[in-house]
Amino acid sequence: MAGNFWQSSHSQQWILDKQDLLRERQSDLLVLSEDEYQKIFIFFANVIQVLGEQLKLRQQVIATATVYFKRFYARNSLKNIDPLLLAPTCILLASKVEEFGVISNSRLISICQSAIKTKFSYAYAHTQEFPYRTNHILECEFYLLENLDCCLIVFQPYRPLLQLVQDMSQDDQLLTLSWRIVNDSLRTDVCLLYPPYQIAIACLQIACVILQKDATKQWFAELNVDLDKVQEIVRAIVNLYEMWKDWKEKDEIQMLLAKIPKPKPPPQR
Repeated sequence: MAGNFWQSSHSQQWILDKQDLLRERQSDLLVLSEDEYQKIFIFFANVIQVLGEQLKLRQQVIATATVYFKRFYARNSLKNIDPLLLAPTCILLASKVEEFGVISNSRLISICQSAIKTKFSYAYAHTQEFPYRTNHILECEFYLLENLDCCLIVFQPYRPLLQLVQDMSQDDQLLTLSWRIVNDSLRTDVCLLYPPYQIAIACLQIACVILQKDATKQWFAELNVDLDKVQEIVRAIVNLYEMWKDWKEKDEIQMLLAKIPKPKPPPQR
């Protein structure tokens, strides 16, 4: 494991270019608008969050699973693997990598079943069933590992955020709000495009504005960081909040899930 972010596979292979990301998505964006694409990823980030909470995973594990999910589809079309299968597979892999301990396969499947029946029944009203079994998840795990190129260590913004808040000598209220904004940032592409310390600074800046901590302006001005990049991250997160304000997820999500490109069935012989 690389103890230094700049020497890690995260830094050297998985900070992607926005144009490359859009190019990889072209086949999906023929079917879905950019807004619809983002809404589908928000929904599945929520699925990963709910599954993680029901499995009593640490937030770090949930965040790593979400990054794996986004990395896979940064290089693949939605039709390659059903996102509903990939979401629990990412959780299974992240729990191993983050040394949380082994999640039993039967427990993972039963929690997926109950989550679809209780938390996400509005999205899967027609089936109310989790259609996959252990063998599907284990097979999908190999495919996920191959596509991640075995680059499994993910640096998250939580640690730099703790250090920054400590440096500012600020209260717990600022840390709590910034932490929640970091969680929200997983619903955007910023974890694919920017280093975690820049994401931490952007989330801290948004929290300071919300809490009207004007005294922190000088502290931000003295940071030795690319502020243009930080502002790009701020804009991406603010755009997410703007979208959330108007999005009626329960009314729209069934229609969006139906639009996801599906794999072509093998030819009949």
